[in-house]
Formats: sequence, C-alpha cells, structure tokens
Amino acid sequence: MGLIGPNGSGKTTVFNLIAGVLKPDRGTIKLKGEDITRESPAAICQRGIGRTFQIPLPFNRLTVLENVRLGRVYGSQPAESIKQAEIEADEILEFIGLKLKRSVVSWSLPLLDRKRLELGKALATRPKVLLLDEILAGLTPAETNTAMRLIMAIRDSGVTLIVVEHVMKAIMGISDRVIVLNSGAKIAEGPPKKVVLDKNVIEAYLGVDQHAKG
Repeated sequence: MGLIGPNGSGKTTVFNLIAGVLKPDRGTIKLKGEDITRESPAAICQRGIGRTFQIPLPFNRLTVLENVRLGRVYGSQPAESIKQAEIEADEILEFIGLKLKRSVVSWSLPLLDRKRLELGKALATRPKVLLLDEILAGLTPAETNTAMRLIMAIRDSGVTLIVVEHVMKAIMGISDRVIVLNSGAKIAEGPPKKVVLDKNVIEAYLGVDQHAKG
C-alpha cells in the first residue's frame, strides 16, 4: 500500500503512531485485531511491525553484518544464538545485495548501500508489516529501479508493505492500493491509476482551484 500526500500532510506521523514512537490522542491501532496502541516501540517490533527511516540510521561503528545481526537478536522471533543470528543475517545480506560488503564499517557505505542496509536491518526483525519511509529519496533513476525490484521481492516474500514515497513512478509501479493524506486527513483511497485522477488529490498536490475557469 502506498501512502502519499504533500509535504507536511502527516505521512511520517502515521508511521510514528503505528510504530509506537508517538501515542495518539484518540483512536486505536490494531494488528490482527489486537490493540497495540499503548505498547512500546520494542514490543510493537517484536509483534512483527518493522520500519525504516527517511535518513538511514545504521550503527556507524559496526559492520554491515553486525548491523543486521542485531535485528535477528532483538526483533520478532529472535535467533536462539549469536551464531544463528549471524547465519540468518548473512542470508538477508545476500537477499539485499550486500553480502560482499558484510565486513565493511557502515559509515563508509554510499547512499544506495545505506538504504539497502536500512532495509536489511528492518527485515532482520522478521516483520509481518514493514513501513518504508521514503526509501528511494536521493537515488538516481538507475538506483531507484534497483531498489524498486528489491521492494517487489520483499512483497513477493509475503511481507505486507506500507510505503511512503514522493517518487510517483515508484508508487505507481509497486502499489496495489494508495491512500492520500492532506493536512492529516485521508482524502482518497483506491487503485493507483484511479487515485491520481481524483480531483481532491490533484488540488492537494497542485493547488488547483476546482472552481476556477480556464
């Protein structure tokens, strides 16, 4: 599912609410029918909700392998030993294309590899639902295509994805359904091709006066 909207519409706030970083003033957040509204971010992660951040946040002094291994130790269904965590972390690195850089200290990675590592850290927690926050921001067109293929592979593995993204090509290409926010309210929902033609969505993005003549 794609989650889109103009800057400041509340997309990252929604992620922070789902992940437990913020608590809502009212309403509830449920996972598989169970209320998780007041649970801690750690507890929500262990229930199976993972997330990435707009700006990659690796543990800079740790290697690529050590970053991903941490997710297998502390996430959902944690590994029973460090050795098992390392084996499973290597499998994730193979999947995201970072196996050859497993021993590289993460601060030295280029942007695309930091984005991949951000994905790898989140996948290591074994999420049932993965929140991707502008994972494509700052990438070149070629890098965007590579990242889109990786996102599709994650979806095909059975993980539910909620994707915040400003790259409309990506949203159109990977989303089965799109929700549009504006000023904290949902203004449209449906298949991508239908949503982009919605007059409320056009007005929100372009500031078009629907009553103006022209």
